[in-house]
Amino acid sequence: MNAAEPPAHQLAEYHPPPDLGLSLLYADAHLLAVDKPSGLLSVPGRGERMADCLISRVQLRHPEALVVHRLDMDTSGIVLMGRGPDAQRSLSQLFMGRQVDKRYEALVHGVLRADDGEIDLPLITDWPRRPRQKVDAVQGKPSLTRFRVMERLAHTTRVSLEPVTGRSHQLRVHLMALGHPIVGDDLYGPAGDRAVAGRLMLHACHISLPHPDTGAVLSVSCPTPF
Repeated sequence: MNAAEPPAHQLAEYHPPPDLGLSLLYADAHLLAVDKPSGLLSVPGRGERMADCLISRVQLRHPEALVVHRLDMDTSGIVLMGRGPDAQRSLSQLFMGRQVDKRYEALVHGVLRADDGEIDLPLITDWPRRPRQKVDAVQGKPSLTRFRVMERLAHTTRVSLEPVTGRSHQLRVHLMALGHPIVGDDLYGPAGDRAVAGRLMLHACHISLPHPDTGAVLSVSCPTPF
C-alpha cells in the first residue's frame, strides 16, 4: 500500500441493489458490518421457507462472507461477518475472548426506578418450551447484563444494554426477570404484544473491537429505528 491509498480498515463505498434489502454499515478487506432488519434470520432455518436470511443476501454480493455471530430473528442491528475463513477465525477469537463491546437499545414495559445496574442471573435452555430460555440458579450458565436508563416515559422505559456474556435470549430473559419485559416480546412478555407493538423493540446499536488486522479500535454504530 502506498501513501496515497487509504488504510484497508477505512469505510469502503458500497451501493447494494434495492432488492437485497441490505444496509451495509462498514466494509474493508477483512470484515463487513451489516444492519440486520427485524424479522430476518441471521442464518438459514429449517426448510425452504426459512432459507432467506441475512448471510444468504450478503453472499449474493460478497460470496466470501462468513458468519461470526448472530442476532435473534426479531432483533435488528449490527452483525459482523468475516471476509474469508481467516478473518472469520480472527473475529471469532475476539468474541470468545470478550474483546468485543456490544451495546443494545430497548424499549421495555414499565418505568425502571434505578438509573443503572446489573442483572446477574444464570440462564439455561427451557427444554420443554424451546426456544425459550430460563433463569436456573443451579444448572444455569453465568450471565451478566449491564443496563442504563436513557429515557422514562409514561408506561415504558428506553434503556441502553450491555451484554457482558452472550447467552441465547440473554437480554430478553434478564429484562423479563427484572419485571420489565421488552416491548413486542411474545416469548417473554404479554401475550399478543408483538401484534400491538409491530416488532420486538430491541436493536444492536453499537459495536467496537480491535480490528483483526491492525489492532486499532474499530467502532460501528447504527441508529435505533424505534
